[in-house]
Amino acid sequence: MDQFTINLLFVGASFALYIGIAIWARAGSTSEFYAAGRGVHPVTNGMATAADWMSAASFISMAGLIAFTGYDNSTFLMGWTGGYVLLALLLAPYLRKFGKFTVSEFIGDRFYSQTARIVAVICLIVASVTYVIGQMTGVGVAFGRFLEVSNTSGLLIGAAVVFAYAVFGGMKGVTYTQVAQYCVLITAYTIPAIFISLQLTGTPVPALGLFGDTASGEPLLTKLDAIVTELGFNEYTAHHSNTLNMVLFTLSLMIGTAGLPHVIMRFFTVPKVADARWSAGWALVFIALLYLTAPAVGAMARLNISDMMWPNGGIEGGAVTVEQIDNDARYDWMATWQKTGLLDWEDKNGDGKIQYYNDKNADMQALAEEKGWVGNELTKFNRDILVLANPEIANLPGWVIGLVAAGGLAAALSTAAGLLLAISSAVSHDLIKGAINPQISEKGELLSARIAMAVAIVVATYLGLNPPGFAAQTVALAFGLAAASIFPALMMGIFSTRINNTGAVAGMLAGLVVTLVYIFLHKGWLFIPGTNSFTDADPLLGPIKSTSFGAIGAMVNFATAYIVAGMTKETPQEIKDLVESVRIPRGAGAAQDH
Repeated sequence: MDQFTINLLFVGASFALYIGIAIWARAGSTSEFYAAGRGVHPVTNGMATAADWMSAASFISMAGLIAFTGYDNSTFLMGWTGGYVLLALLLAPYLRKFGKFTVSEFIGDRFYSQTARIVAVICLIVASVTYVIGQMTGVGVAFGRFLEVSNTSGLLIGAAVVFAYAVFGGMKGVTYTQVAQYCVLITAYTIPAIFISLQLTGTPVPALGLFGDTASGEPLLTKLDAIVTELGFNEYTAHHSNTLNMVLFTLSLMIGTAGLPHVIMRFFTVPKVADARWSAGWALVFIALLYLTAPAVGAMARLNISDMMWPNGGIEGGAVTVEQIDNDARYDWMATWQKTGLLDWEDKNGDGKIQYYNDKNADMQALAEEKGWVGNELTKFNRDILVLANPEIANLPGWVIGLVAAGGLAAALSTAAGLLLAISSAVSHDLIKGAINPQISEKGELLSARIAMAVAIVVATYLGLNPPGFAAQTVALAFGLAAASIFPALMMGIFSTRINNTGAVAGMLAGLVVTLVYIFLHKGWLFIPGTNSFTDADPLLGPIKSTSFGAIGAMVNFATAYIVAGMTKETPQEIKDLVESVRIPRGAGAAQDH
């Protein structure tokens, strides 16, 4: 059986499972559509939250970014996992006790303002649409490879699949679909990692293999450092980036995690306040299974790629030949990925070999001139393909490649569904029912939610054709927007009675606008290529990249809210009493349910 057929079997079987679950658990009421009827078990919710959380950025993109940068990109791991601790301790239980369906509803009630609710909806939509762009980027990469079509065709096919099961299932369908998707994605991520760890280090646990010895007796990371520095790249295990930017980026990811509406919504689905805490704890356990494996996947893949491009023992042994790439079965993966447009190479100097090295390094430029090289000939290697290509690079069995196909799609589609649900809930429940037409029927509200979701899919698909970065980088921008706009409002809403409606609205708008403008200055206005004034290689404010600015935006939000609140009318006493009742655990065993 050829690989294409194996891929179709694995992907087709997983899709049949997801769509079957979505039909079985189809939402019949707004309570089931928004909060799964508030009857989800904490372990089930933790697993669904993990799938909702571990998107294309985590499964497809993160290990690729770590592989080609090394230690400096460990910030993704630190920021995203640290954010869950914040979410579990500071937000989830209190928001569940408040007993509403959506984040915007909490903000509107806490700050006793329809304007605050509408501003929260705008912030939520901006952050969530940016996040969905990253997911659709991953969907395009995965479908493009495993259906052996172009990246654009893969994106359009993926959008149709998301529409099929997200629009009809609502939160109830999405919850149980995500449980299945978690099982698929974690199996698909860990099995190839175990195979590759055994190949390289003889250790079946990838996280231990990362610090183990290779067959030659040399530690894996020491060997990797030697190879990449020989090719003119930065030492893999050393810190090279600006420390201030690294700290701000980690902080932005952490507080962005705690402010992401599609994740917070999951904690409205459990019966009690205590269950919200347990859900967050279980989610962290399920997430850790992948996040402890990702650094090993990145490092081992980088070592395998370097060995494939220099199969004769490094630069002195000579680069891989064009003939080998064309005729050796071990290099078939390169031709397959070339069809997607995400991998390419060119024999620039006509010597029949493909030299892969850092042609921007001064020492390598001198060596290249001496040897007659005219530049790096591995001209394109999209970071988002690494995890999906990893089993092929390591020459693993065909069924493992098919499993990874299903896992990559599960990761991208599960988060896309959760995000689209957050967007549709904000539009139908908070904007239409909450502000425009409070008398709308339940049937009309469900219809408007599904229409909003369909529109969001179309917009995200269009923007996903020209994303502002790799999947994880685009997602990091969304975290920055959530960090700058939603997280401060939630924190101040729960822990401060001083912040009034005017302060909250001013803070959210200030944080959102300043962060959005900074991102657009670096990534292009509305993410349109060529409209940017700066780049992350040469940022506007010293070393602070657009992906790190969310932490600054959050500070602007907090400062603006406190200043404006201090200059305007004090918070009403009944709102202060409401805040105290939510925050202080008197009778907190059972959550409100209204």
